[in-house]
Amino acid sequence: MSNQASVGQRIAIVSVYDKTGLLDLAKGLVQQNVRILASGGTAKMIRESGFPVEDISAITKAPEMLAGRVKTLHPAVHAGILARNLASDEKDLAEQSIDKVDYVICNLYPFKDTVAKINVTVPEAVEEIDIGGVTLIRAAAKNHSRVTILSDPADYPEFLKELENGEVKESSRQLYALKAFEHTADYDAAISDFFRKKYAADGHQYQALRYGANPHQKPAEAYVKEGQLPFKVLCGSPGYINLLDALNSWPLVKELKQALDKPAAASFKHVSPAGAAIGLPLSAEEKKAFFVEDIAGIDESGLAQAYARARGADRMSSFGDFIALSDIVDVATASIISKEVSDGVIAPGYEDAALEILKKKKGGKYLVLQMDPEYEPSKREARTVYGVILAQQRNEAALSPASFSTIITPKDNANVPESALRDLTVATIALKYTQSNSVCYAYRGQIIGLGAGQQSRIHCTRLAGDKADNFWLRFNPRVLGLKWKKGTKRADKSNAIDLLVSGELPKDGPEREAFEATFDEVPKPFTEEEREEWLKKLTDVAVSSDAFFPFTDNVYRAAKSGVKYIAAPGGSQNDQPVFETAEKLGITFIEQNIRLFHH
Repeated sequence: MSNQASVGQRIAIVSVYDKTGLLDLAKGLVQQNVRILASGGTAKMIRESGFPVEDISAITKAPEMLAGRVKTLHPAVHAGILARNLASDEKDLAEQSIDKVDYVICNLYPFKDTVAKINVTVPEAVEEIDIGGVTLIRAAAKNHSRVTILSDPADYPEFLKELENGEVKESSRQLYALKAFEHTADYDAAISDFFRKKYAADGHQYQALRYGANPHQKPAEAYVKEGQLPFKVLCGSPGYINLLDALNSWPLVKELKQALDKPAAASFKHVSPAGAAIGLPLSAEEKKAFFVEDIAGIDESGLAQAYARARGADRMSSFGDFIALSDIVDVATASIISKEVSDGVIAPGYEDAALEILKKKKGGKYLVLQMDPEYEPSKREARTVYGVILAQQRNEAALSPASFSTIITPKDNANVPESALRDLTVATIALKYTQSNSVCYAYRGQIIGLGAGQQSRIHCTRLAGDKADNFWLRFNPRVLGLKWKKGTKRADKSNAIDLLVSGELPKDGPEREAFEATFDEVPKPFTEEEREEWLKKLTDVAVSSDAFFPFTDNVYRAAKSGVKYIAAPGGSQNDQPVFETAEKLGITFIEQNIRLFHH
C-alpha cells in the first residue's frame, strides 16, 4: 500500500450497498486529495463516474473470492484500520508495507429487506448476511479515536464539511462510532431474529402470538435473546395480553408463597389482579359465597382454597381472568377453573388428571402454561414506548410480615396481630403488581377490594372500599340464601348478586326484568339501614397503598369499610394529619417505606 500512496496522503476504504450520496462523497474525497480504495460494485460506480479509485485488491494483492464473499477480509485492510498511533504499531505496519486507513465508509447488505419478503428461504437470507462489511465497520468504530467510520449516507455532507476545514472533530468521530455500533447491533439482531423464528420457533426461544393488544396489531411475538422461554405452552395459543397477565401474575403468587409459606393464587385482568389470596381453610359461608360448595377435595387442597378466594374476591372483575397458581395444580383446583369463564392459567406444573380437565375447556383451546419455577429474570428490564426505549432496574423489593414493623400510630401499640401482618403482606405484594395508583383492602388472607389505575389516590381508596363493601354484603344471609332458577349460570348469578349488593338495581325496566328472571324467589333490595347494619360487622380489615396517603380523606374512607390496619409509605407534607386521623379512628398506621408504583 505504501508504494501506492503519496507521502501524507489520507486513505479511505469505501464499500457500500446503499449507494445514496456515493458520488458526492467520492467527489469530496478527491477534492481533499484522499486516496479511495473500494470494493466490487462500489469501485465500479465511482470509476464509471470518472473519479480516481482503486480496487481493494491493489493493497491485498488478492482477488475477490467465493463469488464476492471474500473481498476486504485481509490483514492489509484491517491492520491499516486498527493501527494506533503507537511506535509498536507503526513498526508492525512498516515491516509489512501497510499504510494507515483514515476513513471507512461502509453500509451493509439489506438483510431486513430480504427477510421481509414473503416465503423467503434460509439460503436466500444467508446470502444477504454481510461479513466483510460488518468487520470493516466494527474495526473502524473500535479505533474511532483515530479513524472516522461512516455507516449512514445522511452523515456524508457534514463529514465533507469538516474534511474541508482540515480534520474531522473528535466529537463527530465518537457519534459516528456510536451510530456504527448501533448499525451492526441492529443488523445482528435482525439476523438472530430471523433464525430464532426458523430454528427455535417451537416455544424453545420464540413463541408466535395470535396478535398484539388488539386483533389488528399483527404480527406479535414473545422471545428471549438468551437461554429459553421460561414457560411451555401445554394447551391453547397465547396472545399478547395473555402473556402480560401471565408474566405479571406469576411473580405475585411466587412471592406470596415465599413470604407466607402457603399456596397462593391470583386472578388477573388487564395486567392487574382482580383477586389474590393464600390457601386458608374455607368456612361454609365462604364456600357458598365463592360458588365452591360442590368441589370435591377442596378441604384438603390449599391451592384450591387459594384460587377460590382469589376468584371470589371480585367475581365481576374476574370474569375471563388469567390465573396464576404457585403450586402444582391438583384436580380440586382444576375443577374450580373448569366451571369458571377464564382465558388461561400459569403454574409450575399440573397433575395428569388436572391437566386433562383443563384441556377440555373452551373446546380444547384453553391456554395452559407451565412456568419454570427456578426462572429468574434479568435485574434490568426495558420496554419500548412510542419508539423510545425505557430501561430500569427490576423491582426486587422483598416483602414479608417483617416489612411492617414501623408502627407510627398508636405509639403504645407494640404488637400487630399475625393475621393483620399476613393480610398486609397479601395486600402489599398484590400492589407491587397492580397498575398505579393502587390501594388494596385485604381480609382473611385475600384481597377483598382493589382500586387500580386511578389518577387520584382517594378514588383508588373509594373504589377498593366499595368493592370490599360489596364483598362483605355477599355474606349477608339474604344473599347466601338466594333462590335461583334452575340452570342459572355462574356468571349470571354473579351479575345479579352485584346488582343486589351494590345498590345499583334499577326500579324497573328491562334490566330489572332480567334480574328478576334469574330467581325463583325475587329478593328485595337492601335498604340503606340494612346495608349499614351489616357493614358494621366487617372489621379487622388491612389496607395497603402503593404510595403515601396525601390527605386524610383516604383514612376516613378506609375506616368506613372496617379497616383497622393501614400500611403506606410516608413522605407527604400532610403525613402528620393523616397519622393523627388514623389514631383518632382507632387505626394502626404502619409505615411501609418502599414505594411500589407499577406501570
